[in-house]
Amino acid sequence: MLFQIKSYLTFLWHSKNEHAVHSPFVFTLITKCFYDKKPKEDYLLLEKYRQSLLENTSTIEVSDFGAGSLVFKSNTRAVAQIAKTAGISVKRAQLLYRISVYFQFKSILEIGTSLGLATSALALGSKLTENEVKITTLEGCPNTMAVAKNQLQQFKFDHVDCITTQFDSYLKNDKIDATSYDLIYFDGNHSEKATLAYFELLIPTITNDSVWIFDDIHWSADMEAAWETIKQHPKVTVTIDTYQWGLVFFRREQPKEHFIIRT
Repeated sequence: MLFQIKSYLTFLWHSKNEHAVHSPFVFTLITKCFYDKKPKEDYLLLEKYRQSLLENTSTIEVSDFGAGSLVFKSNTRAVAQIAKTAGISVKRAQLLYRISVYFQFKSILEIGTSLGLATSALALGSKLTENEVKITTLEGCPNTMAVAKNQLQQFKFDHVDCITTQFDSYLKNDKIDATSYDLIYFDGNHSEKATLAYFELLIPTITNDSVWIFDDIHWSADMEAAWETIKQHPKVTVTIDTYQWGLVFFRREQPKEHFIIRT
């Protein structure tokens, strides 16, 4: 906890708003998407999805294949408590929805479904695109995925393909190189080794317009180290650090720049 407090204070010291951004691409993203404060009707549906989980009184046995939890001491966990403490926040879910709408993603990969709170934001935002959209979401824990899958079906997010798998196994599949994703949302194993391994495995899938979002880049010193390594990769041109997330772009027409932005 002390590490995260110090990390956040450092972020605040270095972070800027749109007035310090001279890249037209990033400036427009910040002003038209990040800082869009207009109420959205779809936010109500996102809240209903969340509230349904918060009212779920069942418990599940969680198989944790990642870096562990800073909150839970036992693998027997209440669904409502997972939704309350481990799921994406309301503010972040709304931002993820706006990002999905802004970029009009047609092919999305999510690494780490959990209870589907972020998945629902991606699914709802992508419904507004004109073309067919496919979302693939991966979760290692069968019991957690069972709850998420049931929840997503109840809310009729039929364009989400839920796959229970260990991430390494799925990403090392020979077919992954022949796939391209408009968005990859990394919210699985929050360790430096795993994050960089997934990064390297998925680099062959990028296009000029690919967007990657890494969750919890300041979760630990290891994750901060992973983020610094990702920023320096030769195919990465633009990054945006929002403290909770690191956004990565591969636009060849952009000069290499790194932004630290308050959202």
